Amino acid sequence: MRVVVASGKGGTGKTTVAVNLARAWGEPVQLLDCDVEAPNARLFLGGTILDSLIVTIPVPEVNEALCNGCGECARFCEYSAIACAAGKAMVFVRMCHGCGGCSHVCPTGAISEVENRIGTIVTSRSGSITLMEGILDVGGAMAPPLIRRLKSHVKKGVPAILDSPPGTSCPVVTTMKDADFVILVTEPTPFGLHDLTLAVDTARELGIPFGVVVNRLGIGDDRVHSYCGRENIQVLLEIPDDRRIAEAYSRGELMVDALPEYAGLFAALRREMEKR
Repeated sequence: MRVVVASGKGGTGKTTVAVNLARAWGEPVQLLDCDVEAPNARLFLGGTILDSLIVTIPVPEVNEALCNGCGECARFCEYSAIACAAGKAMVFVRMCHGCGGCSHVCPTGAISEVENRIGTIVTSRSGSITLMEGILDVGGAMAPPLIRRLKSHVKKGVPAILDSPPGTSCPVVTTMKDADFVILVTEPTPFGLHDLTLAVDTARELGIPFGVVVNRLGIGDDRVHSYCGRENIQVLLEIPDDRRIAEAYSRGELMVDALPEYAGLFAALRREMEKR
């Protein structure tokens, strides 16, 4: 089973749900921190680092002696990662998605590919959890290729929980693809409801079953619940606005470890997903 924990906005408790669900899973589980621009799952899990892998993507390199400035490469590129000026092709490496198309359309064979580092994948273990976190290099702009490489390390036959980046942009869609289920974490506030609707639209567009977890229940109103009722969306779990949870979080402790009474809620969350 491959479960993605996502949210329409940051700060709703997405990582909190992901790490506590992993701890309460009850058997060996893989946890992928796909929020590669700001991974933080290891802050709560600790553990022993097992491996670190440098991730690269192929980017174009132009042989100026062969380039005639025809512009075919620039016309092909959907991301404006290559442009022609003064009769020569110029490459903007940070915008390149590594598709290789420019080298195929170049009529003079002036474009070859070289590997360009975009980040690292660090694997660690904490109890029954194998954590794999993608870490985008500082200044890097291409999160989706790193997320795809991170997902390629998932072992078949072992449950996987993917902690998604917040929002509904390309990195989130890349994380959600091929998931069996998506947990959408929200908070009962007007902002939480607004961004939940965007996340719901994304999951529906991708055709992935999903449900909602309401975090910090009690701080707002009932509009999130009313929306879920109208849209026939199941609320899988409600986490109360409990000061003890915030205190444990500030110490870098997991909710289910510091407050064992919550472990049963996350075990029930797993059972609810497996019914879908």
